[in-house]
Amino acid sequence: MRRVSAHRVYSVVVFIVLASLDNVAISLVPPLYSPISRALGVGEGALGVVTAISYLVTAVAAVVWAYVGDHTDRKPVLMIGTLIWAAGTAGTVFAGGYWAFFAAQVLAAVGLGAVGSVGFSVVSDLISPRRRGLVMSLWGLSQGVGTLVGVLVASQLGGADWRTPFYVLAGLGVLASIAYFTTADIRRGQSEPDLAAVFAAGEDYEHRISRADLPRIAARRTNVWLVLQGLTAQVTFGSLVWLPRLFQAKAEAQGYDEQTAIQIGGLLATLFQLGGALSIVGGLIGDRWQRRDPGGRAKVAAIGILAGVPLYVLLFFAPLTLPPPSSERDALSLVLGSMFTEPGLLAAFLCALVALALTSANSPNWFALIADVNPPEHRGTVYSLGNLVNGVGRAAGNGLVGAVFAALARSFPPPVNLAIGLAAFQAFFIPTGIMYWLASRTAPADIEAVHRLLRARAAADLDGSRSAT
Repeated sequence: MRRVSAHRVYSVVVFIVLASLDNVAISLVPPLYSPISRALGVGEGALGVVTAISYLVTAVAAVVWAYVGDHTDRKPVLMIGTLIWAAGTAGTVFAGGYWAFFAAQVLAAVGLGAVGSVGFSVVSDLISPRRRGLVMSLWGLSQGVGTLVGVLVASQLGGADWRTPFYVLAGLGVLASIAYFTTADIRRGQSEPDLAAVFAAGEDYEHRISRADLPRIAARRTNVWLVLQGLTAQVTFGSLVWLPRLFQAKAEAQGYDEQTAIQIGGLLATLFQLGGALSIVGGLIGDRWQRRDPGGRAKVAAIGILAGVPLYVLLFFAPLTLPPPSSERDALSLVLGSMFTEPGLLAAFLCALVALALTSANSPNWFALIADVNPPEHRGTVYSLGNLVNGVGRAAGNGLVGAVFAALARSFPPPVNLAIGLAAFQAFFIPTGIMYWLASRTAPADIEAVHRLLRARAAADLDGSRSAT
């Protein structure tokens, strides 16, 4: 039993770590917009279009991957998807022009769709409902860490040659595909207390998604709010991929050359987003609140999203005071040293820490709620539908904010235009918080309906197996 439990824990760790790699892949391009645009002979806005379309392709592909995963063996689906995004990442290295670069990024996006949607379905079957918030916070945190690592790797390895980070990630993608071989075979629904008797009797949960289930998924009111909130939330989150560019512009305004400014922007964006690690706290609070109130997870997410807005606005306009440019200090020592000598920079860091901690409560509670209000064979598909809407919102945010920056630049020079544009996009968090509050009203009934369904299926399966013997 201990060996089985240890293998399950190991499998959770592997899936959580590997889930971060898809966000590393997504985050490589934005910090390198300026050198890539110069190498390909296009404007930075054209690369923003590539990033936006890649988000959309990933989201659409995830729906297909998830449906296949909910219908069949999930491990091969994950392995194939991982190899596809690794191939696209490797192809990016050899892109000699804009359209070749575009094609390679789209190929990578197709493969990336499998990792989140199918991986989520597997992890939800490894975790009991009581601990979903905690483990899903680790799942969400791994993706946030992946974003930070992507920004860091891109800015530090890609400053001299933008292709280097893509070489590294392509190799890691191949290793990730191999790692799936070592994980446990996870049976669908095995973490559900309502199905415990089925597995104890040596039976399996045989129910699989079908097209007839799609209207039922759409009729579940909590699903509607959980999916729709991603449209507005991700418009804001999509705009935040320009955060390194904001800090780069602030560094350039103080006289730093482009390569050093890219490194400074990437380091600051990484440090300022460390508050995302506190999503674990949001997950734990969601778990505890949920035990007393079936709408608790949604309430935690609503409060966190709305409370973070004013802190983000302060962050964007906070002065970035750095020492005069010097060839004697590298970007890392400069940034870390200034954190303790420049009160304005330290204040901005603390502001970012709290803002990210609050808004990051959204992620684990969203993941856990999807698992709570849907039976096991629907979870990957619902997650992917939510991810599709997220992709639309993120693409819109990423694409529109570039146009807003350009329009604002006619009246406000960088970095002021970037700060104003990012602050304006915070308004989209307000309807997000409202939809989470509405989800807190519908979740209790939907959760109870899932429990009744699973108990009825377990009883029917056990009666059938007794009759067969």
